[in-house]
Amino acid sequence: MKAWTLLSSIVIASLICATLVAQTETPPVDAAKKKPEPEVEAKPAASQTTHQITIDCKVLSYTATAAWLIMKDDKDKPIARFGYTAYTKNGVDDVRRRPVTFAFNGGPGSSSIWLHMGILGPRRVVVTDAGYTPPPPSQCVDNAYTPLDVTDVVMIDPVGTGFSKPLGEAKGADFWGVDQDIKSVGAFIKRYVTENGRWASPKYILGESYGGVRSAGLVQYLQSAHGMNFNGVVLVSPFLSMFSGIDGVALDLPHVLYLPTFAATAWYHGALADKPASLEAYVAEVERFATDEYAPALMKGYTIPAAEKKAIAAKLGKYTGTSADYWEKADLRVSHPQFLQELKRSQRLIAGRIDSRFIGPSLNAHSDKMDYDPFFPSIGPAYTAAFLDYLHSELKFGNDEEYKVSAFDVKWDWHHKQPGLSEEDGRDMAMTNTVPDLAMAMKMNPSLNVLVQQGRFDLATPQFAMQHDLDHLDIPPEARQRIRIQYYEAGHMMYVNEPSAMVFRESLVKFIGDTDRL
Repeated sequence: MKAWTLLSSIVIASLICATLVAQTETPPVDAAKKKPEPEVEAKPAASQTTHQITIDCKVLSYTATAAWLIMKDDKDKPIARFGYTAYTKNGVDDVRRRPVTFAFNGGPGSSSIWLHMGILGPRRVVVTDAGYTPPPPSQCVDNAYTPLDVTDVVMIDPVGTGFSKPLGEAKGADFWGVDQDIKSVGAFIKRYVTENGRWASPKYILGESYGGVRSAGLVQYLQSAHGMNFNGVVLVSPFLSMFSGIDGVALDLPHVLYLPTFAATAWYHGALADKPASLEAYVAEVERFATDEYAPALMKGYTIPAAEKKAIAAKLGKYTGTSADYWEKADLRVSHPQFLQELKRSQRLIAGRIDSRFIGPSLNAHSDKMDYDPFFPSIGPAYTAAFLDYLHSELKFGNDEEYKVSAFDVKWDWHHKQPGLSEEDGRDMAMTNTVPDLAMAMKMNPSLNVLVQQGRFDLATPQFAMQHDLDHLDIPPEARQRIRIQYYEAGHMMYVNEPSAMVFRESLVKFIGDTDRL
């Protein structure tokens, strides 16, 4: 399977698209008769509305700005319409002392509605945790967990998502790639900071999923190319490297790193013969096994002695609630879609990959692949309906425009130019890895802090892969003291679990409070 197909599925909402595809085929249109796409007008647009919300028993007045900017090239020609929603606190005497957080989801190809309506914005969609959310009417409530009392928030939709799209002679390929995306989102942030007088403000980047790749690349790019230092980077369920984060592609390392989340999933679903009382202790035990026994066994490749292979398979079956025979026949290498199909196969059910607490009916009990992710039909439509209604009725913007919730039909360029490597050293890497970018940013900015928000039941970006990437940051011991990790007994979008949403806010608010005056 191509890396693009694998990685694109990491994204929040990647399977929502599939559920919305029409069931009938559209007859082909004669090219000569096909109407050309209407040219998008290169003019900025905005809607500003004022609101109030109560956070921690205090009433806060704020302005919501739903808008898009027109980005231009060096010759002053329009190249993109860049959409965003900004929330700014009213009555601030000096915005230079007020933190601002730039946030986005991942994909690549996901709009920002998930973080927007799940945890960061002042309004939140109510969904059923680890279960199916009923059809409309969707319930949208004031979000008690928004960080708006401590930071302004700018929700960003990269080009190809939301209202953002190429303009003029610009093409999608100018934006749809690791480095192209970093450059274009960086240009937007610089433009927003300049136009809104926020150069002196404490600044943060918050990215989820592929947003980890984007965040790590962005903070290094903005610091080095534009002299814009940041106080902090918040990585939510981050994907940072293809080398550690994609299993099933003839790399042994990811199999080691996915295993603890297999075990956590089996623990949650009661698939273990003797379920330990503590999830945290159990995951730690499996991590030790993965590092000390499983990894060395895989290093022996397909020449591993039969007796050793059988012994490792027995432990793998025990830790994951499956059979030793299943692992032995798989040569000790089971990808996460295979595991999620196998775990509840006898019940004709599959578990979710974005959040493995969710389950759904198996469409083919004989298959070793997932036909869909139960997470998305459970909560995706509620997010979409709530956001579009909120955008049009409360923010009063975009009624006559299409808002792209997701855009996964683009061809993404995965090449990335890592800092510190020459062309001869292979600087233009086809296997994306922005771990070196984050390391360079932390070295060059001794006040750059990192907060990681990570779910235990996330099989899109598993926690041991995240830990591996952080452990392989080439930074001095002092810099490691600037990294914080918060775990949740939830999945990729941990904030769908309300107790986790509460802790998410607490950890983010404390992180900003500890770092905005360094």
